[in-house]
Amino acid sequence: MDVSSLACDPVAMLERLRPWIECESPTFDAVRVNAMMDLASADLRELGCSIERISGSGGFGDCVLAHLPHSRRGQEPGILIMGHLDTVHPVGTLEKLPFRIEGERCYGPGILDMKGGCRISLEAIAALQAQAIETPLPVSVLFTSDEEVGSPSTRSLIEKTARQFRFILVPEPAMKDGGVTTGRYAIARFNLRAYGRPSHAGATLKEGRSAIRLMADHVSVIESMTTDQCTFSVGVIHGGQWVNCVPTTCAAEVLSMAKRQADLDSGITRMLALNHSDGNARLEVELGVVRPVWEPDAGTMALYDKARSIAESLGLALSQGSAGGGSDGNFTGALGIATLDGLGLRGAGYHTLEEYIEIPSLALRTRLMAGLLATLS
Repeated sequence: MDVSSLACDPVAMLERLRPWIECESPTFDAVRVNAMMDLASADLRELGCSIERISGSGGFGDCVLAHLPHSRRGQEPGILIMGHLDTVHPVGTLEKLPFRIEGERCYGPGILDMKGGCRISLEAIAALQAQAIETPLPVSVLFTSDEEVGSPSTRSLIEKTARQFRFILVPEPAMKDGGVTTGRYAIARFNLRAYGRPSHAGATLKEGRSAIRLMADHVSVIESMTTDQCTFSVGVIHGGQWVNCVPTTCAAEVLSMAKRQADLDSGITRMLALNHSDGNARLEVELGVVRPVWEPDAGTMALYDKARSIAESLGLALSQGSAGGGSDGNFTGALGIATLDGLGLRGAGYHTLEEYIEIPSLALRTRLMAGLLATLS
């Protein structure tokens, strides 16, 4: 089929995307995430999908699993489009980063990572339906609620669901040059807690032991462990309650990333070795969520070759490579299921107040996704 002929009106697409962006859905606000899932479910129903709403757990929001009608559903494994609708942006970000169009850019919280990519997946399905094109394989969509914090409550759901499919398509943001992602680095998160000894900060300062100081001393130690093979970053610190009290508790979160699983395993060992107590203070290090390394295999590369051929028909040169910044593709790729990530929009500034998509990429990436859905078998 000629995917370049599929109708893709960027103006209309942006109009349909806008309600998604203006529905703020930070990961830790389950009510807001569920409101976003309501929007997505309504749009999926308009495409004829049957909807399975999966209740959230661990304080996180719900997930949505949708199945498009297909004459061969249940007869063979199909295609799963997989994305997340939670964002890193707290409620109120929309006031600082409103949905707006400036030239060939459209701005908004979560528009690139990854509501825009999720939305164009639905646009691709709609474009095929408008041409009465039935995909060779059944297509389903899974939208999850906690990817931005490592998918602690949804990993089992993702892995269980993915095992039922032949291909996994992940519309996370495209690489800087517009390429797709065929592998991702391993990632580990750590939860740290320091405990000190209390005292009055004005009258008996020397009798105390500051948990904040203990944690601060370890920040430089942890980040100095970074090498080309394995990185360490302290991203969150909370400590103290009263300025006139020597703080007795301080919490922190650390992210580690490595290109190889062995390097991450070594990094985990080094982090856990920081556990210690000297009688007056102690530091506890706990391993949190881990994303396994995803290395491209023959199935993923064959999937990439298909995407590259479709891109060439659209006049695009489509590169590929492994990337940092984990996604739920880590899980499916590590399971050995043919997975293609980075199928979303081009843009920049995600996780910042300058997040935007490149408007010309809307039609191109929609047609690329549609081409995959229409030809994978």
